[in-house]
Amino acid sequence: MNHPHPEASNSDEFKGFNEARRIMWCHDARARVYERFEQTSFIGDTNVAAVHVDNTTRADRVFLVAFDKAGQQVGVDTLYIDEPNQHLDIAPEFDHDFTGMDVIPDSPLEQAISRENGWVVNMTALREYDLLADRRATQRAVFLAHLQDMMKNGDVRGFLFGQGESGDTDAA
Repeated sequence: MNHPHPEASNSDEFKGFNEARRIMWCHDARARVYERFEQTSFIGDTNVAAVHVDNTTRADRVFLVAFDKAGQQVGVDTLYIDEPNQHLDIAPEFDHDFTGMDVIPDSPLEQAISRENGWVVNMTALREYDLLADRRATQRAVFLAHLQDMMKNGDVRGFLFGQGESGDTDAA
């Protein structure tokens, strides 16, 4: 009978790896939302305050309905899903609930939200998003998450942060 390695049963063994994977999944969701919205006119239209993303009705497409600050519908679009990685899952950093976006009571936007067939993107949050800065921050966070495992296993005892040979480094 084969027995698992004693350390393999410890769920904390790869805690850093699991954290790094979670960080990457979150980054992928944010980047996908941003990149898919760049394919629409909504990101450049400052009249669009929110977009309802109906990602549940059809598996092969996402229906987008744009709303202004008063919660009135101002446009529609459809994004087709040719690959599973094009699906627009919730990215909390852009979701109206998580960003604290105001929704006008009894507006068409509030009615769309109440149907619970998708989620709402706060376009202010999406427009402020910097994909390159997020990618850099994600790379650093993934490295630090992996570093935790490597230090625990003795693979790393010390490291340098900074620009390398410039003399402007931080040792840890």
